[in-house]
Amino acid sequence: APPRAAASPLLALTVLRDAARQRVFWLLFGTFFVCGLTTNGLIGTHFIAYCGDRGIAPVAAAGLLTMMGLFDLIGTTASGWLTDRYDPRKLLLVYYGLRGLSLMAFPFIDLDAGSLFVFAVFYGLDWIATVPPTLKLANMHFGERDAPIVFGWTLVGHQMGAAVAAFSAGLIRETSGDYAMAFVGAGLFGVLAALAFLPGIMRSMSRRPVLT
Repeated sequence: APPRAAASPLLALTVLRDAARQRVFWLLFGTFFVCGLTTNGLIGTHFIAYCGDRGIAPVAAAGLLTMMGLFDLIGTTASGWLTDRYDPRKLLLVYYGLRGLSLMAFPFIDLDAGSLFVFAVFYGLDWIATVPPTLKLANMHFGERDAPIVFGWTLVGHQMGAAVAAFSAGLIRETSGDYAMAFVGAGLFGVLAALAFLPGIMRSMSRRPVLT
């Protein structure tokens, strides 16, 4: 094959400029913002401290966080398999919806060994499960050349969401003495992200896909 011409250093900015004109980019960016908010920002940063508030030793809480990481490997791999076979919009609707509802319920359940184990397994399975269907939607709407760059920009949204949650959850804990509102608020964001993938809304925000 003939050698490819070197990509311009400005290609990332050019792709961002073009993608930002499409509402589907902001859908992916915004929902990945919620992904970062509900994972790295809230659970990854504050889960051990929250467990400490509920009388659970830090080492035990860290073990649960480790378990989430283990099941994340399984969940993300399974999500990739599902994404090859099912509509990625429906998968994201389920992933974000279940994640949001679980966060809203978590502060109000008894944190015994059984419930913590179930939460750790479930949240681990759902942790990065959103990546394969989000990447597939980027491929569908932006094409093989631009999609990886577009996905890179959605990761910026992910990290922004993580930063917002890390700060705001800590602020809520310091001012109210409890993490409950942080979990409920993050859960509401998860539900809103799920609703964004309802068929009618997604259709209204999407142009005709580049790839089928």
